[in-house]
Amino acid sequence: MENTRNYFVAIALSVIVVFGWQFFYMTPKLNEQQKIEDARQAELKKQQAASKTPATGDAQTSAAGDAATPAASDLSVPGTVDTAGTVLDRQDALKKSPRILIDTPSLSGSINLTGARIDDVKLKGYRETIDKNSPTIALLNPANTKDGYFVELGFLGGNEASPFPVATTVWTVQSGDKLTPESPLVLTYTNPVGVTFTRTFKIDGKYMFDVTDKVTNASGQDVSVSPYGRVTRKNKPSVASAYVLHEGFVGVLGGSLKESKYSAIESEAAKYPDNDAGWFGITDKYWAAAIVPTQGHKFTTEFQFRTSTTQEHLYEATFLQAEDKIAAGGSQEYHSLVFAGAKEVPVIDAYEAKDKIPEFNRLIDWGWFKFLTKPMFSLMDFLNRYFGNFGLAILGTTVVVKLLFFPIANRQYASMAKMKMVQPKMEELKAKFTDDRMGLQTAMMELYKQEKINPLAGCWPIFLQIPVFFALYKVIYITIEMRHAPFFGWIHDLSAPDPTNIFTLFGLLPYTPPTLLMLGIWPLIMGVTMFLQMRMNPTPPDPTQAMMFTWMPVIFTFMLGSFPAGLVIYWAWNNTLSIIQQGYIMRRNGAKIELIDNLKKLFKRGSSPA
Repeated sequence: MENTRNYFVAIALSVIVVFGWQFFYMTPKLNEQQKIEDARQAELKKQQAASKTPATGDAQTSAAGDAATPAASDLSVPGTVDTAGTVLDRQDALKKSPRILIDTPSLSGSINLTGARIDDVKLKGYRETIDKNSPTIALLNPANTKDGYFVELGFLGGNEASPFPVATTVWTVQSGDKLTPESPLVLTYTNPVGVTFTRTFKIDGKYMFDVTDKVTNASGQDVSVSPYGRVTRKNKPSVASAYVLHEGFVGVLGGSLKESKYSAIESEAAKYPDNDAGWFGITDKYWAAAIVPTQGHKFTTEFQFRTSTTQEHLYEATFLQAEDKIAAGGSQEYHSLVFAGAKEVPVIDAYEAKDKIPEFNRLIDWGWFKFLTKPMFSLMDFLNRYFGNFGLAILGTTVVVKLLFFPIANRQYASMAKMKMVQPKMEELKAKFTDDRMGLQTAMMELYKQEKINPLAGCWPIFLQIPVFFALYKVIYITIEMRHAPFFGWIHDLSAPDPTNIFTLFGLLPYTPPTLLMLGIWPLIMGVTMFLQMRMNPTPPDPTQAMMFTWMPVIFTFMLGSFPAGLVIYWAWNNTLSIIQQGYIMRRNGAKIELIDNLKKLFKRGSSPA
């Protein structure tokens, strides 16, 4: 039957979509990639050990790891200062240098007076697990810890007689005993010839540091300075599938998005000269650290990988501003912004608008379907504020999507109903044109024309909903608002798979099955709804199609077992609405609903003796 053929095409498209998603997003060939990356890092380490020349962009360092101050004409950002290569516990590292506390509604931590670095930031609103007693997320860490990750601003220039502050310089507190949204922190350093550097830190209630540097020249002669900044990370973190979202180096420079993976930078640095606006940094799935240099001043940005003198792998996103000359008795100010926090959509959008940061929303990886993903998030966020639950917001979003596709679905189901009505005529044509395939096709097309039936109507909703499915998956996977967002019952995190598992008797058996056998309650519910939806149509007469008709719900159930629970809930609810809609339209058009008869035949066949 032609209707069955159309349904078969729709099923085949669904299989292609889900298998493609499973291959390219859920289970990419990371093992092979990891072997390549491990081999590359081993080779880089070997080359570095054999070479006496520092890596590109690295200043000469002493045995203790203290960076010498390069001249401004070197046009290279100085190398990282490591505390004699010693790796310390985070708390021990924090005690090694004088600090000023940070305390805001969203952040806690401290400013390191040694180097005036931002290297201790914790996110008060986020914990490592769904356990309310688990530790808060530590985003930035001192350089001499295993997971060193920090932001540094400074100046190139000076000389032995007139040194500029470096990473080992201890700044003096001029005012402020704690950095809060109400109380800024002012630090100063004056070199022996009278050049004074004054740094003022301000912070808002969220995640943005406002840093103003003023250089006052009382040395009696002109001074050349080149402001620089960097986001430095020790060791490559484990990242999610590279196909799902981007993690690594990111920025908007020269009016366009720049992204680089960690592995790509290990092979070759990425350099972007002659920018006068933009931002850059390092992004994780949910968090990021980024610098917005002084806008309107020319600067060069570079994403680079290097190995320190203590053989530590360093990933750095840096900028170097063009050289300024400050006349004797003069001064110059520079204004930078430093973002260190959670990638909350409304917060990021607000910074872009308020601080006029070019396309700062690209810090969140909305993907190819940004025109769908961002509006879909906005809808879900609105519904979440109304319902107070993101799971209910997903259900509400499904209803809205259904309403948008309602006219198309109506035509689809109406066409399917008409196809059922003309089945007797089609059987007559098949009997008439038994040995004339072309004649049969011509006669069937004429019948479709007379009855105003579109035989491809069943395929269009599948085509149109593929981008919607991708967009919804992207929203659930990447947005921090979904992280640890609960539904009802056992779903405590909509961005994670259903934690229950039928193969462990829902937690009674103490073992962890392989990913393929991760089959929770919601995937089972989804499988049942898909089974019922498919049984709304007659079983195909062709044995191959009939087998696929029977096994497709089972295949999809297992495949979706490892998907985020929010997406599985969406699919189950979408199937349920489709069953109701299809039943209503078919009944209105006078077509027989096959569901009950198909179920009776299935159970009757299953209970009959062999």
